[in-house]
Amino acid sequence: MTSYAYYRLPYAGTYTRLVQHEGDPIRLRSYAELNGREGFVFAPFAMTDECPLLLLQPDEVEELEVSSEEAGARGEMAEGKEESASCMPHFNYHIDFANFHAHLCTGEFRKLVLARRDETILQEQPDVVQLFMRACQMYPRLFIALVSTPVTGTWLMATPEILLDGDGEQWKTIALAGTMQLREDQLAFDNPLHSANEAQEEKARIAWNSKNIQEQRYVATYIIETLEQFATSIDEQGPYTARAGHLVHLRSDFSFKLPDTQHLGSLLQALHPTPAVCGLPKREAWQFILRNEFAPRRYYSGFVGPLHPDGNTHLYVSLRCMEIRPDRCLLYAGGGLLRDSVEQLEWEETEAKMQTMRRLLHKPK
Repeated sequence: MTSYAYYRLPYAGTYTRLVQHEGDPIRLRSYAELNGREGFVFAPFAMTDECPLLLLQPDEVEELEVSSEEAGARGEMAEGKEESASCMPHFNYHIDFANFHAHLCTGEFRKLVLARRDETILQEQPDVVQLFMRACQMYPRLFIALVSTPVTGTWLMATPEILLDGDGEQWKTIALAGTMQLREDQLAFDNPLHSANEAQEEKARIAWNSKNIQEQRYVATYIIETLEQFATSIDEQGPYTARAGHLVHLRSDFSFKLPDTQHLGSLLQALHPTPAVCGLPKREAWQFILRNEFAPRRYYSGFVGPLHPDGNTHLYVSLRCMEIRPDRCLLYAGGGLLRDSVEQLEWEETEAKMQTMRRLLHKPK
């Protein structure tokens, strides 16, 4: 069966369409097996037989203009019926939060990321390409990707988080953590601020609490310590406030050089999963999440994108994503927990993150 991927880089006016007509995507047993390879990567949070690390080898590649028409205006898109009104998602999250938070309070972990899954029932099967186009229009700042294979099913994501990006000479990654929802009077915010009205700019500025600042610093420190094993000329800029849809995050940018670009898989194995989607200490947090989270993450909080060691590599963490099935969409979101985290605030953060995908499921007025 055919496998395909569509992706659009942030702020780009074009998108790339990749199709593999012949054979299945390559299954790899470890991230390090990406060393020296190229193709389109679709990686899970944790590899299993049901969720393997895949490398698409497209035999059809084309770059196309992003449609300026309102995607879904002709009614192909299904109307979503929210299932989150049910008490079950909140109850399951309550149980998970209590468990995760208890282990933070004992000092066993400095940070744990708790994710959850929700369902939106669809009245008709959605046109996934229309959903992709609508995401491109609604979220110009984000990396938009649509991936479909016989093994993984179909996934759509609109993510702000770079895992590894480079052109063979200069490379970059980011530390992204901390989340706040923009108020109505802050919706003009961007980075850098573009308004000439100083009063409006001052009103839109974001004040971060100590929990978010500490959470972001954990991620940034981990990134530096990991890069020092592989890279030279490491430079950090930030942290600063970055917008992603109706949310903002604390972000630090890292640029660096890689003496050996044929071992990108080894670097990816060291980076993934970062504390932004896992926790600290990393290995113990990763194992704890796999044992205790109510719903398996599958490809949520893995990574996705084109890999070319000597050309253009654009790998992003798979956030703000949904798994698209014929009659429903499964939405995934998570948030970083520290000892002083408050359950209701963390739940509201996951709700805000899920809105990125939910907005795509309603027909334009």
